[in-house]
Amino acid sequence: MLFASVNKEDVKARIDKLTELLNQYNYNYYVLSKTAISDFEFDALLKELDTLENEFPELQNPNSPNLKVGGTITKEFENVKHKYPMLSLSNTYNEEELNEFDTRIKKIIGEDYKYVCELKFDGLAISLTYKKGELYSAVTRGDGTHGDNVTANVKTIKAIPHKLKPGNYPDEFVIRGEVFMHRATFDRLNEKLKIALEAKGFDEDEIQEQLYKNPRNFASGTLKQQNSSEVAKRPLDAFLYFLYTDNSIVETHYESLKKASEWGFQVSDHFKLCNNMSEVFEFINKYESERKNLSYEIDGVVIKVNNFLQQEELGFTAKTPRWAIAYKYKAENVSTVLEKITYQVGRTGAITPVANLKPVTLAGTTVKRASLYNADEIERLDLHENDTVFVEKGGEIIPKITSVDSEKRLSNSKKINYINNCPECETELVRKDGDAIHYCPNESACPQQLIGKIDHFIGRRAMNIDSLGTETVAGLFKKGLIKTFADLYDLKAEQLLNLEFEVGEEDIKKRSLKIKSVENILSGIEKSKQIPFERVLFALGIRMVGETVAKKLSKQFRSIEKLAVASFEELKDIHEIGEKIAENVVNYFAQKSNLELCEKLKLHGLKLEISASENANFSNTLQGKSFLVSGVFSKSRDEIKNQIENNGGRNVSSVSKSLDFLLAGDKMGPEKIKKATDLNIKVINEQDFLEMLT
Repeated sequence: MLFASVNKEDVKARIDKLTELLNQYNYNYYVLSKTAISDFEFDALLKELDTLENEFPELQNPNSPNLKVGGTITKEFENVKHKYPMLSLSNTYNEEELNEFDTRIKKIIGEDYKYVCELKFDGLAISLTYKKGELYSAVTRGDGTHGDNVTANVKTIKAIPHKLKPGNYPDEFVIRGEVFMHRATFDRLNEKLKIALEAKGFDEDEIQEQLYKNPRNFASGTLKQQNSSEVAKRPLDAFLYFLYTDNSIVETHYESLKKASEWGFQVSDHFKLCNNMSEVFEFINKYESERKNLSYEIDGVVIKVNNFLQQEELGFTAKTPRWAIAYKYKAENVSTVLEKITYQVGRTGAITPVANLKPVTLAGTTVKRASLYNADEIERLDLHENDTVFVEKGGEIIPKITSVDSEKRLSNSKKINYINNCPECETELVRKDGDAIHYCPNESACPQQLIGKIDHFIGRRAMNIDSLGTETVAGLFKKGLIKTFADLYDLKAEQLLNLEFEVGEEDIKKRSLKIKSVENILSGIEKSKQIPFERVLFALGIRMVGETVAKKLSKQFRSIEKLAVASFEELKDIHEIGEKIAENVVNYFAQKSNLELCEKLKLHGLKLEISASENANFSNTLQGKSFLVSGVFSKSRDEIKNQIENNGGRNVSSVSKSLDFLLAGDKMGPEKIKKATDLNIKVINEQDFLEMLT
């Protein structure tokens, strides 16, 4: 084991911190169309999370970005469910990992396969549905399951046909692609904005702050405009690159690109059918140098297994297809001055140092901060006050200091030492031997930890009180109106109306809650009382009880009262719960303050048990049985998987000796059936499965 000597609580804290950071960066990127760090830095953090989760799968946070796609859903557009989930691609920056990907492919499907290499456009993913040759809907990636309906805006893009000419296309199909903006268009619009700002008397610094940062962000922000006439003023373009149909009309991805082009879709000319990895690397190397000559931004190359049946055989993880990968080009780095280091306190008490930098432009964005992770990183870099540092940004999220320009170090600059006390409550920090992270142990009174717990409670995947936000929670806490999340349910309109508090970290501003905001806050709190038990359980913030674990525990015990008195042995014997989670649950309910908190929530009417109607949907018919669902069925795979879980069964993602049933639908790859047969695993069809439920 790679981390045999590491304290698991610290590993869990790091996993939670990485999850929190990555999800925030995803939110900034996909929803706000803002970038804070590069793809390379983001992927480095994601890889660290992958490594930890693979070594300690029981510690995985249910909000992990490895369990979901990057984006989320805005409130301004209609929420639309994707017929075919929009998954992300796994990334690599080196040839060794790409060869490992090829080895995995070969191990599963043999040696008879080809790849299609395509450019990885730096834009906004879009899913287009056509019915009887007419554009029916255009939906953003969103969270991979649901996205924003931006059809009116997409219809302003000349490259996307509203109606196809007569052809041999299906009555209904989905085609995916990327919306982007050409560099020349971006530069022209920026110049136009600059002239307008100059005419209004803005100085140079103000103009630089107002200018659009890069084509990708500008394209994303444009597509999310509410007024399609405004979108039409900002010319966008699009390439289409993946076709989905219920009944395949071709056998390979390469053929589907040709078909899409025949039907009138704009497909990039820059793709190639490759017979081996040598040809793949040749394509990658070619465009690493030629990308500067393209009229649009690319950040890498996408490699896909060509044959659709082989794609089906390879299948998917929760987040990515196993038959595709993105090779990403490394980005630039720049030097700037380290102005100071500040420290952030997470809800678990973990302390994260942040480098505050003299603003510098990097990969089209203004960089002001960089993560330093922990005390060891500060020591490794040998940071001194006002050092000139090199900052790298390999994509578009939070940058990283890679090294120090020691030749520019001032002779009188002092070495930076990690803090000894919590920046919020002054409690002395603790760090166990072998741990990477310092913690504030003042869990019950450290303001930032308490605010963090409330912030977790109101989150979208927990109680979904979206009328509140981090700044409002912090303001209410500092005014003494709330100390715990249970206090939210005691808030009254007269307490909130015109309540004034400070918001912002850099430019402190006063915020006053007006009547509409107060109404929305109280309405959101009241609506949260309808959130089901499993999500309330997750919202409590019990260590290591994420969404998946909360769902298992709620189904197993049905109420908070029964869970609270469950023994360690009862808990650890539940499949995939284990000793550490069981210990944390027992410890949580052993604390009188937590029992009082749950009692208060119950008195306020929150759902702390599964209702009779919900109970009717559950059974133990499939208790202890594992299923792998593969192929095409009369209903969606998600519906079948939900049936399995609601009846006590367990879904798995691959064929192994521990699998009980392979539920085989139409067009399932032959390799899975062969492997299941070799392992004496029972193969059943959809009708067999339905009979098991009766």
